[in-house]
Amino acid sequence: MRVALSPIPPINGSFGRAPTFGILSSYPPTACGLATFTAALSDGLSSHGAEVRVVRVADGTGAPSPRVIGELHNGSPASVAATADLLNQCDVAVIQHEYGLFGGPDGDEVLEVLANLRVPSIVIAHTILRDPTPHQREVLVDAVALADQVVVMSEAARLRLCSTFAVDPSRVVTIAHGAAIPPPGLLRKPAARPIMLTWGLLGPGKGIERVIEAMPALQELPMGPRYLVAGRTHPKVLAADGELYRETRMAQARRLGVAESVCFDDGYRDLGALNALIAASAVVVLPYDSADQVTSGVLVDAIAAGKPVVATAFAHAEELLASGAGIVVPHDDPDAMASALRRVLVEPGLAQRMAAEASRLAPALGWPVVAGKYLRLARSLVTARPVLV
Repeated sequence: MRVALSPIPPINGSFGRAPTFGILSSYPPTACGLATFTAALSDGLSSHGAEVRVVRVADGTGAPSPRVIGELHNGSPASVAATADLLNQCDVAVIQHEYGLFGGPDGDEVLEVLANLRVPSIVIAHTILRDPTPHQREVLVDAVALADQVVVMSEAARLRLCSTFAVDPSRVVTIAHGAAIPPPGLLRKPAARPIMLTWGLLGPGKGIERVIEAMPALQELPMGPRYLVAGRTHPKVLAADGELYRETRMAQARRLGVAESVCFDDGYRDLGALNALIAASAVVVLPYDSADQVTSGVLVDAIAAGKPVVATAFAHAEELLASGAGIVVPHDDPDAMASALRRVLVEPGLAQRMAAEASRLAPALGWPVVAGKYLRLARSLVTARPVLV
């Protein structure tokens, strides 16, 4: 039986100690956005005094953190059962939902984990498709039905989940994707030659070709801008296709005569080095192919760093940039991309106004603030009492 939630109590509420969180997800050393998200959320919860235990989806990479108490091996019924047992030893279970993360068609093995939980559960929905297949729809609808609460990270995601998947809005909570707020001294540190920056794991769908196609129109600007693409190739892309995407984009830059102004840097950067790189940029570019994307950690990180953003019209960008922290351009329109980048680089005061708006939005996106909201939600679930009938 599902029960109505009581009002969310303060962090130091009636539950006494902070709840113990059991999180099922990918986790470092796995190199993916979901693993990074989970590690940052775990650190944020720990900063509030909560104990966090992670069941990591195994992928054959190196030794995990001491925070990891077990691994889920996809395709193993025994491992699925053991995962549920480990999560049941915590006060609340948090399931990071992504179709490609779990075993079975569209990751449907996660439903067996959820069905065997005896503790309150939160499903964090990272991908909510606009046009899901019937089975994709069924998997997400069933996951929501089995959970006590589902978290999405944008209003666009909430609206799509409630409309496309016919989920009861009372089951859905919006909590923003968190970000590490860089030290104030890093917020503005422009490079001598303007840097347009895209970062993150590289592969098809990243949209790098859109910006390279726009580069010839920007070459006559004073102190001609450089386009820096920072990040390694996504491990799954690397395993399937090697460096084909990166090499194809480099060939595109040579063909268009802008190779000197386009730089690919696949070096590893820790958080401090990444923050320094973002601080040195004039504008962050998110040229993603998909119009479907309702959550972007890179977008949130750019806003947290107080940087102007130019993005294609994916759902999260349209929402977060609506108040003026960036410019949204149509997909497959290199002229619009070039025009937006030109405006940010040369229009008097525009970049400063965008940066000011980003800095206004940033404090609410810090991981301690975001983790505090998860902690309040967990308290509400743990302190809820079933109605006897």
